[in-house]
Order: sequence, then structure tokens, then C-alpha cells
Amino acid sequence: MSSQSTILIIDDEPQIRRLVEVTLSSNEYSVIAAATGEEGMREAAMRRPNLIITDLGLPDVDGNEVVQRLREWYDGPIIVLSVRDSEQEIASLLDAGADDYCVKPFRPFELLARIRAALRHHESAPKDSIISFGDVVVNLAARTVAKSGADVRLTSLEYSLLALLVRNADKVLTHRYLLEQVWGKNYAEETQYLRIYIGQLRKKLEDNPAEPKHILTESRVGYRLITTLSQNT
Repeated sequence: MSSQSTILIIDDEPQIRRLVEVTLSSNEYSVIAAATGEEGMREAAMRRPNLIITDLGLPDVDGNEVVQRLREWYDGPIIVLSVRDSEQEIASLLDAGADDYCVKPFRPFELLARIRAALRHHESAPKDSIISFGDVVVNLAARTVAKSGADVRLTSLEYSLLALLVRNADKVLTHRYLLEQVWGKNYAEETQYLRIYIGQLRKKLEDNPAEPKHILTESRVGYRLITTLSQNT
């Protein structure tokens, strides 16, 4: 996958651009670099990269606006880099169309893991109806769930929540997005519903619900279903 993937990095800090370029190039990705939001959006339109990484604090256009403008036509993964770690800001970015985020300073292997997960999800999501993680198999077409070969009984709401996580495997889904999609817009702030139902899914699907390996909490932001443990950072 990596030898065929082109990644655009938009960041006004030369040292960050250099770090990302070296990290990605050494892993056989093709890299395009831009120092401003406008330059980055032009490069994205002309070069059509497989994935875009953008800083939030750009000198000309705020990263949130960059994400929103890119999402008007770009359907590939977008990862946001930022020194800001406000849960409200991160949730806003994800709701605006970003697929994931890394808070600066970040570790190169962490960024690589998030890139691989985002590319994997983007390439597999449209065609996969059967998703597995650990010893769990979810058949979206048949609406069945099995663990270690045995059927798992889920309530309608539990299945709807799991199916949403599965369809967006390896991607962070915000509390608001999950609540609106499963319960409806009137429940967008009812985060206790999520805690209860995520807990029930973990009891039924995780080997150790107290230390989940697949249905993970993104602190103060939302949840992520990890399908490949090597991607869990």
C-alpha cells in the first residue's frame, strides 16, 4: 500500500515538514509538502494525494477551514496535527470531516500507525461486509455477530452502535456523531447512553472488558474500533 500512496503534508513549521517527509519517505510513501493552507489546497487539487496531513495553526487559513473546504470535494483521509488538545476543538474537527488527529509533539511511529489505519479504512470500507477483530466476526450483510465461533446476541441499539463502529473501523468517531447516528439528533449530548452501551459491547465482545483491546476510548472525544492490534497506539 505505502509504495503506491502519495501523502500531502500542510504545515508552516519547516522542522515538522522535514520530520514528516523523512519519516514517510523512509517508509516508501511519496510526499508533497506545502507551507500554507492555500498552497496545500492547490496541491491537493492538482496532485490528488491519497491522504492529507494538515496543521491546525496555519498562517493564512485556519486548519478547521482547510478541512471544511477540502471536504467539499476531497474524499480521502485527512489527519490533523495540532498543539491544541481541547476535546471540543478535536471533536469539532472530526465532525467537520477530519478522520484522525495527532497532538504535537507526536512520535513518528504514532503518526505512521494513524496513516496506515486511515488508508486501510479508506480502501476497505466500501467493499467489506465481513469485518473481524480478535476472535469476533461481524457480518454486516447478514446482521450477525460471532465470538470464537459462537453467536453473540445483541440488542438492536447495541448492534446499531457496533455496526457504526465497524463501518468506520480504525477511525475516531465523536460522542456527538455516534449519538446522533444511533439515537437521533435530540440525544446529541446524552453521553451517558454511550458509556452504558459501549460497556455492554465490551462485556460481550472483549476478552477483558476492563482492559479493552479493540473498542477503545478516545479520551474526552469519542471511541475507536481497532481491528488490527499492531495499529493500536
